[in-house]
Amino acid sequence: MPAIALVYGMVAYAIFLLTFLYAIGFVGNLIVPKSIDAGWPAGAAGASLAEALIVDTLLLALFAVQHSVMARPAFKRWWTRFVPAPIERSTYVLLASAALILLFAQWRPITQVVWSLPDGPAGTALIVVHWLCWAIVLASTFMIDHFELFGLRQVLARLAGRPMPQPVFRTPLLYRHVRHPIYLGFLLAFWATPVMTAGHLLFAVATTGYILIGIRLEERDLIAQFGDAYRRYRQQVGMLIPWR
Repeated sequence: MPAIALVYGMVAYAIFLLTFLYAIGFVGNLIVPKSIDAGWPAGAAGASLAEALIVDTLLLALFAVQHSVMARPAFKRWWTRFVPAPIERSTYVLLASAALILLFAQWRPITQVVWSLPDGPAGTALIVVHWLCWAIVLASTFMIDHFELFGLRQVLARLAGRPMPQPVFRTPLLYRHVRHPIYLGFLLAFWATPVMTAGHLLFAVATTGYILIGIRLEERDLIAQFGDAYRRYRQQVGMLIPWR
């Protein structure tokens, strides 16, 4: 029923929003009870190095596989044989949030320091970049269609009995200067820290690899969808480094 789909979509969005906010605290070691460098007193903080490397790598791989495979058009065509199309995106968002929640809960910190900048302009600059990039990530979702990206627009259209419009290729604001401002924001937020531990470095390296692979897969899908318009866009605008 449309009303049930709307409630489902709203719950999925609320869980995503809370997960996103927790992710900011998790990566930045702020406020949250368990972060990338601090575990529960009787939990992950006491893990051996081997256990931490294995568990953390598996958690990152699980998120990467879920987040990438479920986004592919072929999987969506198969998936919507079982999940109604209006809630397909909400279900994707919900499962991605669940994978992140599992990562937060089971993450084993590896606290050996790789680099540490003393208090001063350089450290402050990294902190500013870190927060600015989280703002870029969120702002970039609104530059395209935040509520469609996270499934709300689909369930609202179902409630109103309207079909979803066909996708239109456009390049608003930051997208005129860099093809993937969301990914760029994530990358800089993950790397911009005055204190880099081994666990944080593992997280940053793994997510960087995933993002580069994800961009390749995503752009293949965009070329299939928009054809020459996207090919021209790739020639004119940088993938992660702004240039024309």
